Amino acid sequence: MNIGILELVLMTVVTAATPLVIAAIGELVTERAGVLNLGVEGMMIMGASLGFAAAYSTGSTTVGALAGIIAGIAMASLFALLTIGLAINQVASGLALTILGVGLSGLLGSGFVGQKRDPAMHLQLPGLSDLPMVGKLVFGEDAFVYFAVALVAGTAWYLTRTRSGLALRAIGDNHHSAHALGLPVRGTRVLAVLFGGACAGLAGAYLSLAYTPFWSPGMTAGRGWIALALVVFASWKPWRVLLGALLFGGATVLQLHAQAASMGIPGQLLSALPYIATIVALMVLSAGSRRNSAAPAALGQAFIASR
Repeated sequence: MNIGILELVLMTVVTAATPLVIAAIGELVTERAGVLNLGVEGMMIMGASLGFAAAYSTGSTTVGALAGIIAGIAMASLFALLTIGLAINQVASGLALTILGVGLSGLLGSGFVGQKRDPAMHLQLPGLSDLPMVGKLVFGEDAFVYFAVALVAGTAWYLTRTRSGLALRAIGDNHHSAHALGLPVRGTRVLAVLFGGACAGLAGAYLSLAYTPFWSPGMTAGRGWIALALVVFASWKPWRVLLGALLFGGATVLQLHAQAASMGIPGQLLSALPYIATIVALMVLSAGSRRNSAAPAALGQAFIASR
C-alpha cells in the first residue's frame, strides 16, 4: 500500500468517525446530567433530512448545518418536556422519539430523495495540505471534523474544570442531594438534553452534507445506536469517545475494502462488521473496567422535587 492510498484510507476512517464523535459527545453530556435519551437515532435522521433540505434550497452548507442543529433541538425539546417536565419513563420516551424521527424525516425529505449537491468544502493550506501522509489528513479536512475534535476537548474541559460542569455531574450522580444544595436540577437537565439534541442533529446533517452529500431515508443506518454504545464504551469520558469512534470508522473502512476485494465472504456479514467490532470492543472494555466505571448513579431516574 503506497502513501497516497494509506492517506486516503485514514481520511476515510476520520470521516466515518466524525458523526459518531459529535452525536456521542452530546449524549455523554446528557447522560452525565442523569438523563438517558435513546432517541439519538431519531434526532440524527431528522438533522440529516432537514439539513440537506435547507442546504439544497439555499445552496449553503452553513445553513444546512444550522437547520440540522435546530431539528435536533426541536426533537430534544419534545423529549425534555416528556421526561423532565412530565417525568415520563425515559426509555419509552427515547424509543418513541426514534420512531417519530424516522417516520417524520421520511415525510419531510420525500421531495429531496435522489437530489445531490456538492459536499462541504475542505480546508486548503498552501504548503501544509500538500505534505505527504499528514497533509490532507491534518490540514485538508472539512470544518465538521475540526469542530468534532474541538467539541471533545471543550467537553472534557467543561466537565472537569468548570463550576457548572461539576454541578452537572453532581446532578447526574445524586439529583436529590444536588437539589438540597440549591442546584437547578431540572434546568440543568433541560440544557443538557438540548445540547445532546443539537449535537445529534449536527451529526445527522454531516451525513447528508459531507459524508454522502445526498438525502436518503434511513441513511443514519443505526449510527445513533452506535453513538449510545460509544458513551458506555468510553466510560462516560470524552476522549475515549474519540477512540471508540475511530475504531468504528476503521471497521467501516475495513468492510468496504473487504467487499471490494471479493473475498468470498457474504456481503451481509461484512456490512455488519463495524457493528460487531463495536459490540466486541464494548464487551471487552466493560469487562476490564467495571471498577472504574463512571456511570452516573442517577442515570435514567426521573426527578420529582417533592420526593
